[in-house]
Amino acid sequence: MNFAPTEMQTQIADMIKEFADKNIRPKMMEWDESQEFPIEVFRKLGELGLMGVLIPTELGGSGLTYFEYITVVTEIAKVCGSIGLSVAAHNSLCTNHIYKFGSEEMKKKYIPKLATGEWIGAWGLTEANTGSDAGNMKCTATRDGDNWIINGTKNWITHGKSGDVAVVLCRTGEPRAKNNITAFAIEKGTPGFTAGKKENKLGMRASETCELVFDNCKISDAQRMGEVGDGFKQSMKILDGGRISIASLALGIAKGAFEASVKYAKEREQFDQPIANFQAIQWKLADMAMQIEAAELLIYQAADKLMRGEPMTKESAMAKYYASEVSVRVATDAVQIFGGYGYTKDFPVEKYYRDSKLCTIGEGTSEVQKLVISRAILTN
Repeated sequence: MNFAPTEMQTQIADMIKEFADKNIRPKMMEWDESQEFPIEVFRKLGELGLMGVLIPTELGGSGLTYFEYITVVTEIAKVCGSIGLSVAAHNSLCTNHIYKFGSEEMKKKYIPKLATGEWIGAWGLTEANTGSDAGNMKCTATRDGDNWIINGTKNWITHGKSGDVAVVLCRTGEPRAKNNITAFAIEKGTPGFTAGKKENKLGMRASETCELVFDNCKISDAQRMGEVGDGFKQSMKILDGGRISIASLALGIAKGAFEASVKYAKEREQFDQPIANFQAIQWKLADMAMQIEAAELLIYQAADKLMRGEPMTKESAMAKYYASEVSVRVATDAVQIFGGYGYTKDFPVEKYYRDSKLCTIGEGTSEVQKLVISRAILTN
């Protein structure tokens, strides 16, 4: 397997660097402080084809592979984790779910708008009391002739307020029963569907995270994706790709923190010489570099298997678990290398440090990834 960057990946990386220097870097700390979701940035990213990376060109997407997608998320996250997270969630969760499981009519209606950034997408699985325990969700959809009545809430939903359409997983059977979840696409403005509390977060503060509230929300059966009861199976398939997304996000944050650390170590002087001359710093940088490369290889291995159509649940869980933990370790070491300055908002690593932690929690905690990995090992 040759994972060397292709010419396309190199061009994408250069394009994102130029875009980020002009449109993200100058205001990212302002957005972080105010928790502003800079929606116009995502419109511009849509114009560049980065909001529908994996979607075929005939539906308005870029028609690229997971290798290019990894590059997109990683390069954006090297600059700002919040923007990287929102790009990842939009592409791999909402847009991808509709593309893979929506009806032809639904695809034609929503995908071109999502893939071009005209619309922003949200994806709702998690609830206040059912994070990893999705089979016990309380948000229900009850059949009413040719319609469904939805009641309940979803929490920790990226783009929960600004999203134009949300893929929502609802319980359509008894709690913990087999095949008891169904997926629906619900448009913003549908009566009974509102955004609730916006979370005040440690990191990823410019990536909007809100509660979704459903109060006797009536939708047509045409908004259902796949068969009744197939929602959980669909979401697990979507999360296989989603793990690659979050792993790529974690990788980008780690790379950003590492590159900032190398630059600072060469510039910062103590005892009349750059701190890069000291073994304590050199060894930290060596460990950081090694872990980043190992994480990157795991991510590309999972993506390679996905594109080949081979089972890759174990590999994507390994990539997500390892890359997210590496991101936290690298960001922590970066703060240490910067010393007191690393604890201030005048230097970049404190933001990498705050942003990195979400990667070990979102789209399946590190503990859940270990559960997925161990089950794969023990059932073979």
